[in-house]
Amino acid sequence: MALRGTNQEFGRPYNRRIVLESIRLNGPIARGDIARGVGLTVQTVSTIVRELEEQGYILSLREEPKGRGLPPATLRINPEGGYAVGIHLTPLGIDAALINLSGDVIESMHSEAPNVTPDHAFDQIGAMVRDLAGRRAGGRVLGVGMALPGPFGVESMSFIGPTTMTGWKDVALRERLTTATGLPAFFETDMAAAAMGERLYGLGTGYSDYYYLYFGVGLGGAMVHDGSVLRGAWGNAGEIGHIPVVFGGEPCPCGNRGCLERYLSLEARGRWHGSDDAWVAEVGPVFRNAITIIENLFDPETVVLGGLAPPALLERLAGAAELPNSVSARKDRVTPRIVVARGGQHAVLRGAAALAVSGVLSPRFGQIFTAKRQRGGDLLKGGDIAA
Repeated sequence: MALRGTNQEFGRPYNRRIVLESIRLNGPIARGDIARGVGLTVQTVSTIVRELEEQGYILSLREEPKGRGLPPATLRINPEGGYAVGIHLTPLGIDAALINLSGDVIESMHSEAPNVTPDHAFDQIGAMVRDLAGRRAGGRVLGVGMALPGPFGVESMSFIGPTTMTGWKDVALRERLTTATGLPAFFETDMAAAAMGERLYGLGTGYSDYYYLYFGVGLGGAMVHDGSVLRGAWGNAGEIGHIPVVFGGEPCPCGNRGCLERYLSLEARGRWHGSDDAWVAEVGPVFRNAITIIENLFDPETVVLGGLAPPALLERLAGAAELPNSVSARKDRVTPRIVVARGGQHAVLRGAAALAVSGVLSPRFGQIFTAKRQRGGDLLKGGDIAA
């Protein structure tokens, strides 16, 4: 969405978020460039910047003069100006990380909790968030974001089988997460969270249109277009793992046969008794066909291969063999058709935390929060947000 200021009744907290979001996305940036970009006066931006500096959200830097006059000060996010907690819930357990505003993982922890029930999971998550927040005493914890396997809300596919969270049907995720942590809460599919994490902090910073292929317990993906993850009408776009690729193949818990993730996923690798090299050779043709399907459907600049699989395994898959022909087999290509993600296994946690940061700092959240509190306060103004 375009960042634009407003003169509406609730404009002050809204404009503060607009300016902060502009700095977060575009910094280091000068006040004049912010004003032109968001449609506010330089005076209004300067007033907001002064408040944000006083509250510790941003830093002002000035380069050494190279000629006459002083260069304009530029603004950037203060990495320690706030934190968010990213949670990743899988059939194998719970991972959590405290992440600063620059996307650095400050502390992380793991809880072995295979096929955990909702009650136990939220008890564990609450304890983990309190533990992580306590490691930065006095730090501002903006919110918590949780990533978990999808798809959401599909009767025949959600929360069924080894790649999903059995027993989690009809759980009020946002409400339970808020109650467990006392923080503004957000949730997303793990593949979309990973794509977001890679966009902000990994290879995705160099591309505007790419497909993130998420190799986890199951297989999923997300198309990133112009910096945003395409989510679909019900938030389930990218469930490539449930595309049937083998006629009359292995039965899938979704009810179909021969689904892609039955052959290409950590769950599939776990059922294979042999070396990684032998497994890659076995599933190589299926993998290459999957890449071709993605390319012909989305025409991405590249396919970024990431997720929970060890980087060495992803490298073996990416370099397994020459890819078939597709719309991506262009002579004028300047990037490989497949690249391995840089975000590593923390990409999901970074993306989940970024979801919380964006949710709390975004103009949309500003509008919702202002309406709920009847314009009686502003989350960004002073104090410990977790208090």
